[in-house]
Amino acid sequence: MSTTTEELREEVRRRYAEAARAVTETADGCGCGSGSCCAEAGSEGASFVEAFYDAEQRGALPEAATLASLGCGNPTAVAELRDGETVLDLGSGGGIDVILSAKRVGPTGTAYGLDMTDEMLALARRNAREAGVSNVRFLKGVIEEIPLPAGSVDVVISNCVVNLSVDKPAVLTEIARVLRPGGRVGISDIVSEDRLLPPERAERGSYVGCIAGALSKAEYEAGLEAAGFDEISVEFTHEVADGMHGAIVKAVKTSDPVARGLRLVREAASDGCC
Repeated sequence: MSTTTEELREEVRRRYAEAARAVTETADGCGCGSGSCCAEAGSEGASFVEAFYDAEQRGALPEAATLASLGCGNPTAVAELRDGETVLDLGSGGGIDVILSAKRVGPTGTAYGLDMTDEMLALARRNAREAGVSNVRFLKGVIEEIPLPAGSVDVVISNCVVNLSVDKPAVLTEIARVLRPGGRVGISDIVSEDRLLPPERAERGSYVGCIAGALSKAEYEAGLEAAGFDEISVEFTHEVADGMHGAIVKAVKTSDPVARGLRLVREAASDGCC
């Protein structure tokens, strides 16, 4: 029997709710010396943070934030955040990238975190308080329907979450909607090589494991272009399975949609001339 989109979304929500509960139990003192919850909650997140975040960044984070990290890269390292900017992290989890973004944009900037999981939102708010950052806002919602006004964000980041979406074109369209003209995207995600068809991606890992639902490189590029982005790049960084890679995805929302439309028309005409 095929799985519906709502069932997939609920499976993802349940997995990350369980991860947040495990981290909360660990942080509240479940007894790492004798209990199983600490190993389950802490080993994956801690090793991930050590791999992708430098010592200075790790030192700025509460322990519970590092334990809850289930990403595949460090979007804050490629987003080139600036003082005073407004940043949105899609699927913010325990808040690691929101906290680091808030520190980067400073007191005149704002870092939003969007997550659909109550348990992760509670953990993220707790981590932000512990980190001493006040220029953060955590929102509940799904990344296919971002609860922010159009043109209200300078930068959108995300860490291994777009691949979990049940409607990726909607996500890319929503990113474009909330970004100001000239706004930037800096995403870490799992991306497949173009040679792999969706069934072949599913053979290499589960949907909630960030593999089966991954876009190919060409699909990502085409989706961003269709949503209104230029300067698109999808760069593989490390292999996570045969033909599947961690990747850095970057793009800029066009500041002149009319000129962009004319360019696309010319390119389409040129492609079909022969």
